[in-house]
Amino acid sequence: MTQATADLCDAHEDQLAAGTLRVLDPVFRFFGRTPAFCGPAATLKVFEDNTLVRAALEQPGEGRVLVVDGGGSLRCALVGGNLGKLGETNGWAGIVVYGCVRDTVELNECEIGIAALATNPQRSQKRGGGERDVPVRLPGTTVRPGEWVYADADGVLVANVPL
Repeated sequence: MTQATADLCDAHEDQLAAGTLRVLDPVFRFFGRTPAFCGPAATLKVFEDNTLVRAALEQPGEGRVLVVDGGGSLRCALVGGNLGKLGETNGWAGIVVYGCVRDTVELNECEIGIAALATNPQRSQKRGGGERDVPVRLPGTTVRPGEWVYADADGVLVANVPL
């Protein structure tokens, strides 16, 4: 990513006003060795079950950002060190989790950017539930598959088209 999220907001005030560029609520913590990331969104809607998260990260990321609507649950982690490494190995630009992560020492060694609400050492269930490639609601906006996600230490942006 060449431009900071703050600079993107400044340069695209018209899109902010029109709602084609949106800012997620400032509730995310950042992990991983990639402090800024961007790419088209691949979306998942899950709840305390990371089976689909693993399945997605096992596929080629092709520079996409995996956006996981975990329902905001703070009771277990949806992404840990093994999944962070999978994302890095398979070419994902980043992961945004509306939920928790764990294994933060391992995540911070991965060449991938990760934004999540918090950490929790407990792993998720493995029931195989959830939906993929659907609009997901995160704090501040809805993210649709294929929309562009831009993230850095200042926050997370979602744009209808690449900026």
